[in-house]
Order: sequence, then C-alpha cells, then structure tokens
Amino acid sequence: MMDDNTRKRMPSVLQIMLLAVNTIAVSGISGFIYITTMLIRSRYEARAFLNTVSALPHDPKRKFMLSLILMAILVLSFIIRAVSYMRHERLVLFTLLLDAVVSAAAIWNLDFNYNGLILLVFADVIGYVKEGKTRLLLTILAIVSYLLTSYQIISVYTPLYHLDDFIQYYPAGARQYAYIGITLLNSMGIILFVLYCIYLISAQRSQIDEVNRLNHELQSANEQLKEYADVSESMAKTRERNRLAREIHDTLGHTLTGLAAGIDACIATIDTSPELTRKQLSILADVSRDGLKEVRRSVSELQPDSLARLSLEVAIRKMITDMSSVSNVQIFFESDIKNLRFDSDEENAIYRVVQESVTNAIRHGHAKKIWIMMNQKDGVLELRVKDNGIGCTEIVNGFGTRHMRERIEMLGGSLVFEGQNGFTVIAMIPIRWGETYD
Repeated sequence: MMDDNTRKRMPSVLQIMLLAVNTIAVSGISGFIYITTMLIRSRYEARAFLNTVSALPHDPKRKFMLSLILMAILVLSFIIRAVSYMRHERLVLFTLLLDAVVSAAAIWNLDFNYNGLILLVFADVIGYVKEGKTRLLLTILAIVSYLLTSYQIISVYTPLYHLDDFIQYYPAGARQYAYIGITLLNSMGIILFVLYCIYLISAQRSQIDEVNRLNHELQSANEQLKEYADVSESMAKTRERNRLAREIHDTLGHTLTGLAAGIDACIATIDTSPELTRKQLSILADVSRDGLKEVRRSVSELQPDSLARLSLEVAIRKMITDMSSVSNVQIFFESDIKNLRFDSDEENAIYRVVQESVTNAIRHGHAKKIWIMMNQKDGVLELRVKDNGIGCTEIVNGFGTRHMRERIEMLGGSLVFEGQNGFTVIAMIPIRWGETYD
C-alpha cells in the first residue's frame, strides 16, 4: 500500500515522465529529420531521395530549432504551474491555454508525425479539474483529438512528409532500431496517460470513500451528541432537584432551629415572666413568617431573600441578629475584607454555609457562642465558623453538611470539619476576584 506522501507525489511524477517522453519524442523526431537531411546533402543523394518521397519538410534546421523552443516553453509552463498552483488560479489557467497553443504548433511543425503532445496537454488539464463529469468529458475529448490528429487521417487531405520516408534511407539494422525507438515513445506516452487517468479516478474514488467515512463518523458523532444531550439534561434535572432540596433544607432548618430554641426559652420563662414570654413569642412569630417567605422564595427563585434585597455582609448580619434574638446565642462576625461583594453563585454559597453552620452549632452542638470569620488568603476566601458546643469525635455527613460540601466544590473550593474544642467549619473558596471585589 502506498503512503500519503507517495500518493501526493505520484501525479507529479507521472506528469514529469509524460513531459519527458514528449520532449524526447518531439526533439528526437525533428532532430532525426534534420540530421538525415544533412546526411543526404553531404552524400549528394538528394535526387535519389526525392524520387522516393511525396513531400519534404521546409527548412529542417528551422523546424528542429522551433521544436526545441516550443518544448522549452512547455517545460517552463509546467514549472510555473507547479509553483503557482493553489495561489494564482488565473496564472494556472493561462499556462494550460499556453500548453494547448504550443502543443498544437509543435504537432503542426512536425507535419502530424507525432501527436502525443495532445495527451500531455489533457493530462495537465484534467489534473487541475476537480469536477468528476468535466474530467471525464476532457478525457474523452483528449482521446478523440488524439485520433483525429493522426498522420494517416490528415495526410489524406494535404501532402505531408512522413517520418517513415527518412527512416527508410538507413540500412535495415538502423531502421529496426529507429522503429523500436518510435514505437516505444508512442507507447510510453499512451501508457503514462492511461496510468495518470487511472490514478486520478482512483484518487477521486478514495476521496469519495473518505467523504462517506467522514459522513458516517459525523452521523455517529451526532448520535453520541444526542445521547450526551439526553444525559446532560437528566443530570441537570438531578442537580436542580438537589439544589432545590438544599435551598429548602437550609431555609427550613435554620428557621425551625431558631423557633425551637425560642420556644424552649419561652417554656423556661412563662411562669416567671409572662410579659417577657409574650415578647419572645412575638419575635418567634415574625421569624416564622420570614421563614415561610424564605421557603416560598426558595422554591420560586432559589436565592435567599436577604441576598435578593441586601448585600452579603448585611444579609449575614441580619441572619445573626435574628438567630441571636430567638436563641439567646452570642454570634460574632469578623471580616478583614473591606467590601463583601461577589458573584451571585459565590454569595449564595457563602451565605448558605454560614447559615447551615450556625444552625448546626445551635441544633446539634448546643453552642452558646459562635464565631464567624472571613479573610482573604492568597486569592482565596477563607470562611471559618467555630462554636463552643459539645463538638464530636466522629463527623457523620448528613444532608446539610453534604450539601454544604457540594456548594463549595461546585465553586472549585474545599470544606473541612473539625470536631475538637467545639465544632469548626473551614471553607476555602477560590473567589473570582475583580476590581469590584477589592
């Protein structure tokens, strides 16, 4: 099997060989006639030779020189076409037309004793024609032109000198070599032209096969894309359900934790201070209504209502104030970042982690003090929520902690839990810092 480089070189090799055969044929025939004529003159055998021929070439030397010039033009045209191909289409077209004119002149100059140049011209033309039907038409036209320019046909209508008359001048042994040479040149020209056409047809078939293969691969890729789209849609629905579950869990858990802590405080004070209990219940009623609004908003918009109305820092401080007022837990907030303004997905993740951490500290850790700290470290936001609760030796990932981790990992961050000396949540979030965040 031929490799790609061999396939690419093959047309040029065949064209060069065909050009070389035609150059040898045209130059050789005109040179042979010129040398034979000079030999006859030098031997003073012109009268005897004239009695054996029907026509003679006019000025054989001039014809020989003209043949050399015409073949030189064809060689130069071939070089220009090879260099300018794919860059100057008009120049390529001009060289092809020039080849046709020069070849016609060369055939005329030889009195149609050789017409293989037609195959050379059409080989070049069909080599630069990509359309299959046009290429086939040109091939047929080349064969017809080759047949119509035969010496046997043209000589019927006009007197022409014949190469065979000059060959007959030589002895039998020399004539044999001359006929062999002429036959080989004609045969080689036809064979190279046929091989060139076969190669072009084969190359075109290979291109068709390649296109069919690419179409098949494209169809397969389209089917895979459809499958991927279906899977992506299913995964998107799953992610959306999980996100909705996280939002509702965070909102309900935070609100219910505050209500439970507030109700416990009311139970403890109802006998001793009914007025304080009534005030506490009023606060709990407001918290419950805010929580209900938050749940409704979570279902519809999936963004904390506080964040929708307030900045991140103000929303966190409001959450701290509300939780402290109903639970009697001291919550401290510190940040060395001047302006807490991030993209919406970042703000949402930060707010939910703080909310869930505070809720867990009160509900599970029974903490009385909670510290929330934020700082920027090497382009990363470090969020730390620590409490003085009971802590835990073995951390079990529940729904809340699992979804906290999912939120942070969706931003490319990490989440760590520490259960000694109370409970600590450490979130490292690679914030997309910009001018508005500095």
